Amino acid sequence: MLTKHFFPFLLMATMLGGFSSCLDDDNLEENNTYLGNFEACWKAMDEHYCFFTEKNIDWDRVYQVYRPYFKDSVQNQVDEFQLLAQMLAVVKDGHVNLYSSFNTARYWSWFEDYENNFDENLLYDYYLGKKYWLTSGICYGMFSDTVGYMWYPSFASTIGETNLDYVLALLRNAKGLIIDVRNNGGGALTNVPTLANRFCTEKTLYSYIMHKTGKGHDDFSDLEPLYLKPQKGRIAWDASRQPVVVLTNRSCYSATNNFVAAMRSLDGTMTTDSTGARYPKIIKTMGDKTGGGGGLPLETILPNGWVLRFSACPILDHQKNQTENGIDPDFSVSMDSTSMFVDHKDDIIEAARAYIINNTRMEYKGKEEE
Repeated sequence: MLTKHFFPFLLMATMLGGFSSCLDDDNLEENNTYLGNFEACWKAMDEHYCFFTEKNIDWDRVYQVYRPYFKDSVQNQVDEFQLLAQMLAVVKDGHVNLYSSFNTARYWSWFEDYENNFDENLLYDYYLGKKYWLTSGICYGMFSDTVGYMWYPSFASTIGETNLDYVLALLRNAKGLIIDVRNNGGGALTNVPTLANRFCTEKTLYSYIMHKTGKGHDDFSDLEPLYLKPQKGRIAWDASRQPVVVLTNRSCYSATNNFVAAMRSLDGTMTTDSTGARYPKIIKTMGDKTGGGGGLPLETILPNGWVLRFSACPILDHQKNQTENGIDPDFSVSMDSTSMFVDHKDDIIEAARAYIINNTRMEYKGKEEE
């Protein structure tokens, strides 16, 4: 019998209020045979995967193509695994995986056909050096032109509220802030609002989620809104005065994709300064299109014990747009090989620094005024 679990990364109960399991059917029993495992895998996807219509996939046709192999041709577990992996790859979803004791099926083409637009060695050797600080998985510091920089490689690293207070306090005199999430493949969705909340000054809608309500491919609940909220007693960043630029590439996936959508929802929202004047926040994205991954994944166990993971609940941006296929940046910038290997420059970081310097409202006193 199949058992059902939330994927352990995605502890979203506090974010989603009354959100309940997307996978609640108990009638998926199949025999532990090659054909039985195929039937269980296909059926779990058929009744609970959330992007068939979005991706224009004829899942019944997939059944017709693959069932004969499992009925007549499969001879061992390796054949069984490889065929199931091949079938699952039809949906072209990086959140769809099959885990066995000897292999993991994964779909990586969502980023493999794109330029990397990130070089970790270049970042360490010519930007961070040995002077950066590190807390909650965030590398941070100040560039020589007084532009603040944060690199967050993985949303699997839990962000502490007190740690964020120190980061933002130590960068408080910056002209603006670069948040680099390139090559961040995701992690815990709960870290998304923890970080994004520091850039909002009033409750702000940033996303919607739906969950399956039936077995049909388009049986979904109404949209449930998700909000960012200012954190009382915590240090916030004034993006109307100190612009924020989020750096992205195609390897930004899942929770990172959600974070990019959250930050974009704040761009242009108004902030009142100490004099009572109101200014729009400047929060831009720069680099390459994100990798997507706009579905909340769940797990189920096949009769043979293999774990199937798949996207079950769509997450949309604040304008109700699907983000499964990625989010285009506000400013498209690519890294040039000559800049990287000859000039030792990261063109995306350099473009972000220039944008911040041209748009900052920070003013610095001269020595004669101090």
